[in-house]
Amino acid sequence: MNIMKRGKVWNLRRRVPKRYAPVEERGEIWISLHTDSERAARDKAPGVWEEQIAVWEAKLAGNDTTASRHVDAMRDIAAAKGLRYMPMDKVVDLPLEALLSRIEAIGTKGHRPDPVEAAAVLGTAKHSMMTVTQALETYWSLAKDKTYGKSADQIRRWANPRKKAVRIFVTVVGDKPIDEITADDMLDMRTALQDRIEADAIKPQSANKDLIHLGDVLKTVNSMKRLGLVLPLGGLTFREAEQEERPSFSDAWIRDRILKNGALSQLDPEARAILLGMINTGYRPSEAACALPGQFRLNADVPHLMVQPRIDRQIKNKNSKRLLPLVGVSLQALRDFPEGFPRYRDDNSTLSSTINRYLRGHGLMESDRHVMYSLRHSFEDRLLRAGIDDRIRSDLMGHTSHRQKYGDGGGLEFKAKALQKIAF
Repeated sequence: MNIMKRGKVWNLRRRVPKRYAPVEERGEIWISLHTDSERAARDKAPGVWEEQIAVWEAKLAGNDTTASRHVDAMRDIAAAKGLRYMPMDKVVDLPLEALLSRIEAIGTKGHRPDPVEAAAVLGTAKHSMMTVTQALETYWSLAKDKTYGKSADQIRRWANPRKKAVRIFVTVVGDKPIDEITADDMLDMRTALQDRIEADAIKPQSANKDLIHLGDVLKTVNSMKRLGLVLPLGGLTFREAEQEERPSFSDAWIRDRILKNGALSQLDPEARAILLGMINTGYRPSEAACALPGQFRLNADVPHLMVQPRIDRQIKNKNSKRLLPLVGVSLQALRDFPEGFPRYRDDNSTLSSTINRYLRGHGLMESDRHVMYSLRHSFEDRLLRAGIDDRIRSDLMGHTSHRQKYGDGGGLEFKAKALQKIAF
């Protein structure tokens, strides 16, 4: 790193790379290192040069009309001056001393103030705000913390509703800059959703999710990019009808219809085993479908399934992590797949539809309101009718217990004996 002394102060002296010629007229620059110590100057020089490169890069981006880059560039240039980027209407409200400090911080280009620095420091930059679709693209990087530990399939399921919400807005309103979104625009989107509700195409709950997901995208970008926008997102949700509880399968239906010899013979073998495993465990289908081979402990003294997160896949919540004893038809079914279910392990998106379609097509649904998940409700009902303790029921279902948890709830053997009372 080339450093030279001017008077008593050491300076960094470097040629300006050709890349930065559009934003730097000088062919060579001298930057004071504010020290008379050569050793300190050599230590400081690399960092000062990196900061100068960052300023030039920000200035290049500041000449870019891409909204997201432009906003970031203005912020970076202001930060390099030790200032926080503020829009002009906020700058003019600053105390006189603070305003003068900003003006003095503006560098020169030739004999005039540098226009890019002036725009960044005084908030006078003229730029187009990012559109709604650009905001969505920006959102993915800002919301990375929400995808930690999720599998590719889980990320897809998380992302798709947000893509859908933005798509609806753009279809109805257009791909507007987000600072130009008005209350009327949001009401137009709501009206379009209302029309779909009235046509029985969607439920109010689904429409509300569309509004929530769009709001999540816009509010996250507004907050994390410090845009300072007032977004008209309030007061839009629909009143939701009280959700109807899914009914349980009756014991007689499970025993005489679902478990009737040959009733499930034409169902995909892996899906069939997952369904049968659910009968005496009440697990969520994905908890078995996505389990790794080592989670199936079928040769243990008490055969069981370990429900736990994978490095690349989350489970629903911390209470979902549990050991499930395997008994009866559930143990028999899972013994046929000791290594788990490779067909559904990394993508179980078709599992429920495959099973539900089969059960309906073969007359195995007890009513039109029943679904595969009704087996989980049936399991919980059977535990309740058998008088099994609330703590044990919560442990087996993966629910939050209303009591303070001590110990391991009696252990696997104790729980397995409790399950034997209700097992098919």
